[in-house]
Amino acid sequence: MNMVPVSSSNLSAVGYDATTQTLRVSFVDGGLYDYSGVPASVHASLMSASSHGAYFDAHIKKGPYRYRKIG
Repeated sequence: MNMVPVSSSNLSAVGYDATTQTLRVSFVDGGLYDYSGVPASVHASLMSASSHGAYFDAHIKKGPYRYRKIG
């Protein structure tokens, strides 16, 4: 999965697989997580948000998406 660096104090990079609706998030602290069932529109909104970290926290972390740590 292609990871795109983001400017955030919490997130370091974000990747997305539209086929599986999997959002991959790499955190500044080194954690790597996959979030499943994330629509492409949510990924697009995350990438265009003025604060990637705030959007992630409000709409993905506290959202209905299951996640698993992969690294």
